[in-house]
Amino acid sequence: MEKQISIIGGGAAGLVAAIVAARNGSNVVIYERMNRVGKKILATGNGRCNMTNINLTAENLSCIHGKNKEFASNVLKRFTVEDTINFFEVLGIAHKVEDGGKVFPMSNQAGSVLDVLKYEIEKLGVQVIYDVEIEEIIQNKNKFILKDINGEEYKCDKVIISTGGKSNPNLGSNGSGYELTKKLGHSIIKPFPALVQLKLESPFLKSVKGVKFDGQASIIVNNEVLRTEEGELLFTDYGISGPPILQLSRKSIESLECKKNPTIKVDMFPNHTYEELLDLISLRLSYQYDRPLDFSFIGLINKKLIPIILKEANIRNIKRLCYETSNKEIEKIVRLLKDWQFKIIGSQSWNHSQVTAGGVDLSQVNSETLESKLMPGIYIAGELLDIDGDCGGFNLQWAWSSGYVAGTEAAVK
Repeated sequence: MEKQISIIGGGAAGLVAAIVAARNGSNVVIYERMNRVGKKILATGNGRCNMTNINLTAENLSCIHGKNKEFASNVLKRFTVEDTINFFEVLGIAHKVEDGGKVFPMSNQAGSVLDVLKYEIEKLGVQVIYDVEIEEIIQNKNKFILKDINGEEYKCDKVIISTGGKSNPNLGSNGSGYELTKKLGHSIIKPFPALVQLKLESPFLKSVKGVKFDGQASIIVNNEVLRTEEGELLFTDYGISGPPILQLSRKSIESLECKKNPTIKVDMFPNHTYEELLDLISLRLSYQYDRPLDFSFIGLINKKLIPIILKEANIRNIKRLCYETSNKEIEKIVRLLKDWQFKIIGSQSWNHSQVTAGGVDLSQVNSETLESKLMPGIYIAGELLDIDGDCGGFNLQWAWSSGYVAGTEAAVK
């Protein structure tokens, strides 16, 4: 008799779980609260789908976060980056590797990844029930009953919960999986947004809104630099954004959650040492000794930043001539350009975050099978677990790998 497997959530993890479970002879039904599956896949990689990253291995987990990295390692050994690439190649996705080890479909279209996944589940006879939200799982002897918010009931032998976290709720992840798993007895590590823009405390933000530059940003807690990233930075009316900020956001919000008062240090000239920049600006001002001080910085930094930087350096008359500027004042300007610090006060909302940190406590889940230790027959996969990654394909790889393990184990056990 065919095993009946219910998958709650048709995202990246749920779709792979459905495919491997069906390939192993199970009758699979996906329950999806949206009107289509895989909406979040379409948004990944700026619409190109950063499928995975060749730098991620079970031994190199520097870009994976959570309270138990060994847990992630066990799962990633079962379905590796190479396995992922081969899996999608068989489905029809030719791939290419770009800077930083990022893997994209040759088509540059996230839609092509979703298309082949949907084609495969249809070919395998996987049923998808749309616009249904499961709110409770009840164990009935050796079977399970799923109840939706309208009171409808669905029976099965095994359940895979892959509802995602709380990020991008408009794409399907509304945090409902936390309530489902809590009702089963699971503890939840408090979720918080990751890969998200940061809010800063500063009176100048509206004045510098829209200013972009290539620079370096660091997170500092108790005078210790926790992490540094380089790339394009963007000031906004609420704080700061850009790829480096997304990478730094997890440690920033985690520090805030622990009441540690993190700050962000911005270096607008990361390719110059302090001494080199001091020499450059001193020479510049000496050449332009009879120009207004603020005008002498045009062509060096964004015009919107000039009056802010000079005022932050306690120079009240920014129109005075360059030769009237003292060496100490020049040093203050250089220090700001190399080490401008802001207090972090929060982040943008779940709607703006790309991934959720925190989730189901890993100590209550078997790392070899992803089966609940509290309720056998229940499997948990994807972002719902207390595992998250940096930008660059790491989160999708976790989804594929955990979906594969959950789908395989649910079908064969």
